[in-house]
Amino acid sequence: MAKTAIILFNLGGPDSPAAIRPFLFNLFNDPAIIRLPQPMRWLLAQLISRRREKTASEIYGHMGGRSPILPQTEAQARALEAALGPDFRVFIAMRYWKPFADETAQAVLAWNPDRILLLPLYPQFSTTTSGSSLKDWRRAAAAIGLDKPTASIGCYPAEPGFIAAQVALIRQYLPKLAGQDFRLLFSAHGLPKKIVDAGDPYQRQVEQSAAAIVAGLDLPGLDWGICYQSRVGPLQWIGPATDAEIRRAGQDGKAMLLVPLAFVSEHSETLVELDIEYAELAHEHGVPAYHRVPTVGVTPAFIAGLADLVRQGRYDACIHPGPGAEPCPAGRFAGCPCQAA
Repeated sequence: MAKTAIILFNLGGPDSPAAIRPFLFNLFNDPAIIRLPQPMRWLLAQLISRRREKTASEIYGHMGGRSPILPQTEAQARALEAALGPDFRVFIAMRYWKPFADETAQAVLAWNPDRILLLPLYPQFSTTTSGSSLKDWRRAAAAIGLDKPTASIGCYPAEPGFIAAQVALIRQYLPKLAGQDFRLLFSAHGLPKKIVDAGDPYQRQVEQSAAAIVAGLDLPGLDWGICYQSRVGPLQWIGPATDAEIRRAGQDGKAMLLVPLAFVSEHSETLVELDIEYAELAHEHGVPAYHRVPTVGVTPAFIAGLADLVRQGRYDACIHPGPGAEPCPAGRFAGCPCQAA
């Protein structure tokens, strides 16, 4: 059996209070995030990271001064290895903090696999997440001559295991809402509208994921919707905004069940923004009950779904698996990884 290296990509997060500002700088210095030429982007990233350091430190203070995203990703990597067997080894490459792609590429080179599968932990593809990570990986691999047959999992918004895991987690919370008039809200990280208008498929794939989960729940008359969180800066972002939907739920007298749709592990956007800040907002605006569904993490269905993606891997093309998953909008969206294979 061929030795296969699987690279799990995620955002990353600071591992200490001292890492918060450089983490923020790395984030805002990414051309996929701040689409300005150098040195303007570098200067702006320096300014934003200085201004946001205090607020970010307060946020990470709720989590012991560090992000839990790396240990959670490590748990997912070990669970995936266990599901796949000894011919597979799972590595982690974070985009904005350690371990960076350069370090991971060196570890993969030392293991000397026969082939490599790139697997972003973002079910929905965006240039700002999967696209940025895949591009950075290619740079790091090329710099050290890591030249092995390589495939990319471009997106998996309707992968059956991912959908089944979400459905099962939501069902666990339905008894808490028995007898209450409630609204199911899928909250995803937002994007500036101009990025979506340029052809980024993220919003369309978020909608695809939500529709698949609702179909799996099979609850006639379910009141549900999609909203977007974590807006930063003055640009117009896709909507509706999660905080606006929380206020609307209060006006409508609706209890809320909130599902973090685009996150597969817990971090500041779930543990602080959703669990603390938005919970307080819900209380202030009279939402009768506010519940937040956990991320899929290492749930068996999700890990089994990732293992299925790996087993389907072709090493000559980008993969867009899952029932109803659409192919890349070739010719309209040049950022899809299959166009850079």
